[in-house]
Amino acid sequence: MRSALFLPASNPRAIEKARTLDCDVAILDLEDAVAPERKADARAAAVQALRDGGFGPRLGVRINGLDTEWGADDLKALSGAGATLIVAPKVDDADAARALTAALPSDAVLWAMIETPRALLNLNAIAAVERLEALMLGVNDLAVGLRTGPSPDREPFKPWLAATVAAARAHGLLALDGVYNRFTDLEGFAAECAQGRLYGFDGKSLIHPSQIAPANAAFGPSAEEIAHARAVIAAFALPGSAGKGAIPVDGRMVERLHLSEAERVLSHLDRDR
Repeated sequence: MRSALFLPASNPRAIEKARTLDCDVAILDLEDAVAPERKADARAAAVQALRDGGFGPRLGVRINGLDTEWGADDLKALSGAGATLIVAPKVDDADAARALTAALPSDAVLWAMIETPRALLNLNAIAAVERLEALMLGVNDLAVGLRTGPSPDREPFKPWLAATVAAARAHGLLALDGVYNRFTDLEGFAAECAQGRLYGFDGKSLIHPSQIAPANAAFGPSAEEIAHARAVIAAFALPGSAGKGAIPVDGRMVERLHLSEAERVLSHLDRDR
């Protein structure tokens, strides 16, 4: 899940374009990107898109919160249309996550957006909820909630970047980094992707199609990582490596945990192809 692009469900051209994009996930947005007077129309458009199908990327829908006047109707309509991925905003605690998963269709999963200080303090409990597939940072709302100042390297967020990844890994979930608002600044976007990759995120939330290719490149394995993974697998496959827990590869010692990581890297490469 290297790239998850938000698109307003109220925009027919955006929905049509989403069918051909190279993002891993296209998320039709019923929440922030849609004005209150357009909510019902956006919901109907998302339902029709689900029924029509034809999307290259995996398709998800971000609903309005269940504490709003639209959220329950969103879930009911999308469930009837066969939605399999629901993105929920401002999931503050495990009870909120369970209320959402209880209302999902039997074959659907939930991505929980971490957007409030309360959610940050409940990361582990949220991540433990069944049928949750991913934690997704909502950095814009978090910045407001935390009252952080501007920082080019996201200094105020660094503890929470690490904590979100740790909670996701502890419970076998995906971890998606937040959006980068300056969509014309691809150099800055690439730097933030590199930071997210460094912290262990699987991918990034996007707000513009121009961000898809850089995100896919940043969160996919590099040529060097692929070569090293193949070297590790080949070295452990040698007869002389049988029964050994650690062997030298490219001038450094690697253990069997590195073999598992190498196999994971190549499995993702095969999937992305």
